Amino acid sequence: MRISPSTAQDIRHGVLIGAAVLTLLMPPGSLAPPSADRGLASAVAAQRPTPVPDFGAVDASASSRELVHWIARTGDNAGMPFFLVDKQAARLHVFDAGARLQHTTPVLLGSAPGDDSVPGIGERPVAQVLAHERTTPAGRFVGRFGHTLTGEDVVWVDYEAAVSMHRVRPHLQPAERRAERLASATTADNRISYGCINVPAAFYEAHIQPVFSRMSAVVYVLPERKSLRQVFGVMA
Repeated sequence: MRISPSTAQDIRHGVLIGAAVLTLLMPPGSLAPPSADRGLASAVAAQRPTPVPDFGAVDASASSRELVHWIARTGDNAGMPFFLVDKQAARLHVFDAGARLQHTTPVLLGSAPGDDSVPGIGERPVAQVLAHERTTPAGRFVGRFGHTLTGEDVVWVDYEAAVSMHRVRPHLQPAERRAERLASATTADNRISYGCINVPAAFYEAHIQPVFSRMSAVVYVLPERKSLRQVFGVMA
């Protein structure tokens, strides 16, 4: 369940990039910003050295590496730290603004494969969401800190579709064994949610809450059926 952060009004995010301030006018969970904003980000990026992506010792997927190199080259993260969800690997990677990997963790994702949310799904009660509709949408989102009706803090990824990034909640439906799924060595059992991104509680509190409680950050969700170019635009 969800309520609108700041009463569902758009919030202006001022982002300092070198000597320029980039303002993103986006509702929570919006996809890519207007072309003018991306054009400004690209113009600013051209005036600074291109960051060199660094995955450290993590064996990230080819799609993850391709997208992060594109982000670094184009400045698509608009000077913000960013979070990358690799659905096929069922992992979340946390990068600083310079495209250097800081942390990584397994995550739980929507039980249904697919890259798009069903229109209007965010307005439906959870009990009315059908099995094939439980997808984690792919795309570029500006995540924002907020709260559910129960008072739990979450990061709204796609607010309109009621998709958030939050602590795993193993106590709500013990039969789903969500904590055990996160700890298992395989990714085959990581598809269990209604579309939200479930993160280990300790990881959320150490590496997600501190970032989003003070600023917005970009969340990239890799596709599993579409191509990177279909979801994120020109990658060359």
